[in-house]
Amino acid sequence: MLILTKQHIEQVFTMKDAIEADKEALRLYTEGKCEVPLRVNIDIPKQQGQSLFMPAYVEGLDATGVKIVSVFPNNIKQGKPSVPAQMILLDGKTGEVCAIMDGTYLTQLRTGAVQGAATDILARADSKIAVLFGTGGQASAQLEAMLNVRDLEEVRVFDLDYERAKSFAAQMQQQFASFKTRIVAVEDGDAAIVDADIITAVTTSKRPVFNGNLVKKGTHINGVGAYTPQMQELPEIIVQRADKVVFDTTEGVLAEAGDVIIPIDKGIVSKQDFTGELGQVILGQAKGRENDEEITLFKTVGTAVLDVVTAQLIYEKAMQHGVGQQVEI
Repeated sequence: MLILTKQHIEQVFTMKDAIEADKEALRLYTEGKCEVPLRVNIDIPKQQGQSLFMPAYVEGLDATGVKIVSVFPNNIKQGKPSVPAQMILLDGKTGEVCAIMDGTYLTQLRTGAVQGAATDILARADSKIAVLFGTGGQASAQLEAMLNVRDLEEVRVFDLDYERAKSFAAQMQQQFASFKTRIVAVEDGDAAIVDADIITAVTTSKRPVFNGNLVKKGTHINGVGAYTPQMQELPEIIVQRADKVVFDTTEGVLAEAGDVIIPIDKGIVSKQDFTGELGQVILGQAKGRENDEEITLFKTVGTAVLDVVTAQLIYEKAMQHGVGQQVEI
């Protein structure tokens, strides 16, 4: 069995690798070559915590896995992560556990990558200006994904805490200096989006984080952060204005994404207004961007298929390069 830390994964697997892995995962999902049971949530009231178990089987890769994510806010008092996570990967042919890897980094990687996949497929090829809403734990991977799929001149970063946005932008400017992209903090999110080509929101806000009427034609929008029916970072008007609305998985988005559920409940849009899944666009079963005037929108809430496919490909590359720690149990 192979143990893989974040550092091990970084040695063998890039964001570009992850973007291609996520495209493959969503293609396999749309083709029906995956089994994704409902996740299991176990509440642990004694510790004010919760553990989530997210399994999937991917027939196309002979891979099975389960990601275990716990939310224990009190861990911070002990100097431990409040959201520890591990990915357990099984050999789909034998059922044996073949790898255990850092689930926190895996989640950041595949979540950034699924946005990168959508941006690569749906954003205008000549996109130069992007705006990123949110500077939390997912933000750096979201930024890296955008930088990998478009030759951006400037990325504007907005956070309710402007000082935090400035600190994040400075850190990212240094971390991603090789891309030659200006990364700047902004105090006014609405002003930042007026001429933006790509907008990515990665917050847990319950109120829209920008004015959808200000979005210009030809813009691509990613809704990444809001993952419950009560969260809503995207304005209802932009869901209505978008010419193409694409999901990672229709089932997941319609069950969990307030960005979509709320405008449906208000009668602003209907299920018939949506384009379909990114996997369908990849397979040519649904149309993506057809011209430079269209507004395209991608909404993701995540799926265990992304975890399993990405983990399997990480495992294969680690084995090829002799990276990681082998243990016998």
